[in-house]
Amino acid sequence: MKLTIRSDGFEGYKERALARARKLDAKELIEPEMTINFESAYDMLEVLQPERVRLCKMARTKPYSVSGLAAALNRDPKSVRRDIVKLESFGVLRTREEINPGHGRVKIVEPVAMKFELRSSF
Repeated sequence: MKLTIRSDGFEGYKERALARARKLDAKELIEPEMTINFESAYDMLEVLQPERVRLCKMARTKPYSVSGLAAALNRDPKSVRRDIVKLESFGVLRTREEINPGHGRVKIVEPVAMKFELRSSF
């Protein structure tokens, strides 16, 4: 599945929804994808800061625990956890709990999609 992140607001969403509806009416196959739409490029850049993009790239390589990601990125675990919560709230990453034998539970971070596409215009 592909994840597309855009900053074209409601107008862009409306155009894409109408194009999708036309394809459905014509009984064309539609490739499954997820789209996150921001109102402006500024809003998109506020969420997708360089350190968060690095975090997403690292999470795509393999499933990591939060502390494993912090160590791999050479960052403070608190700031990594805060970034994960922010990216998860926007649907870019997801977390799941796994049992860690003898040590309780560990939170595993995974990308929502293996391919990310960022589109923005000013």
